[in-house]
Amino acid sequence: MFVIVVGCSRVGARLALQLVSEGHEVAVVDQKQESFRRLGAGFAGKTVLGTGLDLDILKRAGAERADALATVTNGDNINIVVAQVARKHFGIPRVVARMYDPERAAAYREMGMEIMCPTLIGSQLIKEKILGGGA
Repeated sequence: MFVIVVGCSRVGARLALQLVSEGHEVAVVDQKQESFRRLGAGFAGKTVLGTGLDLDILKRAGAERADALATVTNGDNINIVVAQVARKHFGIPRVVARMYDPERAAAYREMGMEIMCPTLIGSQLIKEKILGGGA
C-alpha cells in the first residue's frame, strides 16, 4: 500500500516508521526540513518539503497514485482541508484526518469524513483508568 503522511510531528513520524517497517511505501510531507530528523537517517520512505495544502506538493508526494493519506499536522483547519483535497481532487480512497476539537470532529464525521480525535480518545482512556476500567 502507498500512504502519504502529511505532518512529521511525533505522531506523523511514528506512523510513517511503522508503515515502512510493515513493508508499505510511504511519503511524508512537512513544511520544516528539521522535522524529517524524527524519521532517522535510514528512513526508507520519501520526504517532501512543503505544505500539504499545495497541490503541487501533494503531486510530488505521489497523491495521484496514493492508496491512503493521513493528515496529522497540529492544525485542525489544515488537516480537514488537506483531507478534502485528497478525497475530492486526487480521489485517494482512504483518507484520515486528525482533529483536536471534538465538536468539529463530530460534524465532519457526519459529513462522511474519517476523523481521529485524540482529545476524545485520550479523555475516554483516562476516565476508564480513573474509574477502574481496563484500557
